[in-house]
Amino acid sequence: MAVNHAIIVSGLKKSYGSHAVLKGLDLQIGAGEIFALLGMNGAGKTTTLECMEGLRSYDSGKVSVNGKAGIQLQSSSLPACIRPMEAVKLFSKWNRADIDGAMLDVLGIRELGERPYVQLSTGQKRRLHLALALTGNPDILFLDEPTAGLDVEGRTLLHEQIRRLKEKGKTIILASHDMEEVETLCDRIAILKDGKIVFCGTVPEMADKVGKKYVIHIKTRQGSSTLETDHIEDALLSLIGDLKQKGTGILDISVDRGSLEQHFIEMAGRQCEV
Repeated sequence: MAVNHAIIVSGLKKSYGSHAVLKGLDLQIGAGEIFALLGMNGAGKTTTLECMEGLRSYDSGKVSVNGKAGIQLQSSSLPACIRPMEAVKLFSKWNRADIDGAMLDVLGIRELGERPYVQLSTGQKRRLHLALALTGNPDILFLDEPTAGLDVEGRTLLHEQIRRLKEKGKTIILASHDMEEVETLCDRIAILKDGKIVFCGTVPEMADKVGKKYVIHIKTRQGSSTLETDHIEDALLSLIGDLKQKGTGILDISVDRGSLEQHFIEMAGRQCEV
């Protein structure tokens, strides 16, 4: 079955002076998926996003965006004195679109009242910027660090909104340094290194590529220790057999699987094939 792509990037190249940032990048994002673009500082992540968003020109290659895009920038800001509904009406006029009252109610924009932008909390500003990005009912939504600076409740509420948008068929491209957020929300992730994609797939697929990285925590009468392994069954059998042979009593044992952050560092920090 053919995949309906929301964004196709082919052979994308971008340099700043003599410094090549993107070196023939290829990427395909399916319609209706939540997709994360990850990379260490300097990997070219921001440049890639800006080229896809149409905010930055590129030297060669092609970017195809199949649908209307809405953008929530990490550093978004509005005039200090503008009120939430004033901003909504202004963006609606710019987009020549009707105001979506149901969307505003879900995001709690009307509840913000007549308070000027400068008096809104970080969470309230994030919700407002998301509402503005959704003005005109875009097919594709770019979210750059959408939950940065939010408390636990604010993060949970915004994650619920992102899931609802996916249920409506929206394509969401997410940039985040919060690996738990990425693992919780995203269908697929791409890791950018030195201007090229070194991995694109699901979290389990990345774990299979770099190794499972299980961590065994064991407590005996002689003390506690940890052991990392890619082969949990063999490691446990060997460890328990060795301790039993030595007559060492086991008081407690637990196993953790490597986190997305560990896998990301492993993948982004080494040279690997796409």
